[in-house]
Amino acid sequence: MNLINESEIFGKWAPIIESTTGIEDRGKLEWMSKYCHNHELYENNSYATVGSVNGMGSVRFPGNPGAQTAFDAQPTGSGDKPYTLLPLAMQVAAQTVGLDLVPVVPMNGPMGILTYLDFVYAGGKVPTAGQTGGFLSGVGTSPDMPLIIKADTSAPGTPFVVGTTYSVGAADATVTFVGESRIDGYEIWKVDSLGSGKTVATAFATGATIALGATATGATVISAPALVKALEDHVVGFSSNRWDGSTEPMSRLEGESTQDNVMNLSLFNKSVEAKTYQVAAAVTREQVQDLKQFGIDAVAQVESVLINELTQDINKNILERLRRLGYTNHGNVYKTQGVQFNLLVGTTGSTAYSNISQLAALNSAGSDGAAVFGTSGLYNPVVASSETNSAAENLHTRQRKIMSKILATANLIAIRGRRGPATFAVTNGQVGSALQDVAGFVPAPMANTLNQQTGSLYPIGTLAGLAIYVDPYMSWSDTRVTVGRKGDGNSPGLVFMPYLMAESVQTIAEGTMAPKIAVKSRYALVEAGFHPETMYISFGVANEAGSWA
Repeated sequence: MNLINESEIFGKWAPIIESTTGIEDRGKLEWMSKYCHNHELYENNSYATVGSVNGMGSVRFPGNPGAQTAFDAQPTGSGDKPYTLLPLAMQVAAQTVGLDLVPVVPMNGPMGILTYLDFVYAGGKVPTAGQTGGFLSGVGTSPDMPLIIKADTSAPGTPFVVGTTYSVGAADATVTFVGESRIDGYEIWKVDSLGSGKTVATAFATGATIALGATATGATVISAPALVKALEDHVVGFSSNRWDGSTEPMSRLEGESTQDNVMNLSLFNKSVEAKTYQVAAAVTREQVQDLKQFGIDAVAQVESVLINELTQDINKNILERLRRLGYTNHGNVYKTQGVQFNLLVGTTGSTAYSNISQLAALNSAGSDGAAVFGTSGLYNPVVASSETNSAAENLHTRQRKIMSKILATANLIAIRGRRGPATFAVTNGQVGSALQDVAGFVPAPMANTLNQQTGSLYPIGTLAGLAIYVDPYMSWSDTRVTVGRKGDGNSPGLVFMPYLMAESVQTIAEGTMAPKIAVKSRYALVEAGFHPETMYISFGVANEAGSWA
C-alpha cells in the first residue's frame, strides 16, 4: 500500500513540473508529481552506494507463507532502488504521446500486486482448491444456495433454452441454463446437483457433453468453468428466484417463504513486473571537441537520440497492446451480437474488398492482435459487410461514414464497458487526412475541432469529443482505426505503471577515453480488470476508389 499524501505531493511538485516542461494537464501532473516524490526518496537514500546496488537478475516474487506462523520461512522477493536521472525521466514522460492514451500509476518498486474486487453469484461461498466437504466438493446433493458458473461451449445442435434443465456428462451434473454473458458470449448455468465424487471443475472438464435428458444437444465444454461476476454480467432471476428468464419480482407469500440467495465478495490478484528497455550510445573525443565550433553539445545530442529511442519504443508498445485488446472486443461483439464495424465501401469483387481482407495478416498473434475468429481472422471477407458505392456518393460522403463508425464504436464502448464513452481514436495518415478533409461537412455536420492545417500530427483535433491521433508508423494503406477510453487507474483497461522512466549512466570508455551514455527505462504495461478489452475496439475501413484522401 502506497501511504502518501497526494495533495501535498501535488502542491509541491506540480508547479515545478509545469514551469520546467510546460505541461498543464492535471492528470499528467498528478502522476508525474508522484514519480518525482518516489525519485526524491531514492536520491535521499544516503546508504545507497555503487557497491550496494548489485545486479538482481529476474524479478523474484515473495513466497506464500501458507500459515500465520510461517512468514519467516517463506522465500524472499527481490527489490532495489537504483539511481535515476529525474530531468531525463521528465523528458521521456513529456514526449511519450502514448501516455495520453492510458492512465499512469507510478510504481514504488520493481514489482507489485494489483487487486481486483467483484461480487460473484456463488451462494455465499467461493470454491477453493482442496476443499474436503460440502456441495462444491461433490457429494451428489443439491446446493443450499444457487451456484452460478459460466463456460464456453461449442454450438449446440438445438439452441439452449433459458429455464431448461440439462445434464452434463454421464450424470456428472445437473444444470439449468440461465442465459449468456453479454461480454464474451459464454453460457451461464445454475448448478443444481453434482454426481457422486464430482466437483464443478471435473464435471465441466473440457470435452464434457451437455444433453437435454437422453437427447444430446451436440454441445461440448471447450473452456474451464468460472464464477459469474455481478459487475460485468447480470443473472436474471437471482434476486427473484425465478430461473425462466422472467424479470417479475416475487409475491409477498413467495418472499416470506423463500430464503435469500447470497452473493459473495471476492478478491483477485495479479502480479506486476517492471520490464526493461535499454539503449546506449558513444561518441569520440574528437566529436566532442570539434562539434563545439558549431555550438553543438555532442553529449546532449546523444541524450536526445536515446530519449527519442525510448519514446518510440514505449509508444509502439502501448499502441500494439491497445490494438490487440480492440480486436478481442470486436470479435466478442461479433460473437455475442452478430454485428461488426468494419467499413467497406464497394463490392465483394473490388480492390477495397481484397484490401480489408488482407488486414487479417496484421491481426496475427505477436503482431497487432490475436485472431479472434480462428484461422479466418477478424477482417475475413465473410465478416466484412459492404456498402454500395452508388452514383449519389462522392469522396466527402464516403469520408463522412468514417466519422459515423468512430461515433458508433465510441458509444459501443460506453455500453459494454459501462464506464462512459470513448475518449480517443488512433489511425494512420490517410484516414486522418480524410477526417480533416471532411471536418466542415455541411449536409450532416458533426462537432469537431479537426485541424485542417498541415504539420499537426499528434493529435490532429477532436471529433464528437474524441481526441484523434495519427500514428506516423502506420503505412498509408494500413487504414485501421482503434477507438478507446482512457481510464483513471481504477477502472478496467490498459494501465502504464512506470518504475524508472529513465535511468542514465555516463562513463568514460577505457579504450578511447571518450564519453559513453546508457539509458534504461523500466515499467509495466498492465491489462487491469476482468475484461480490459471492453475499453477499446479496432476496425478497418476500405474504399473501392483506392484512397480516402
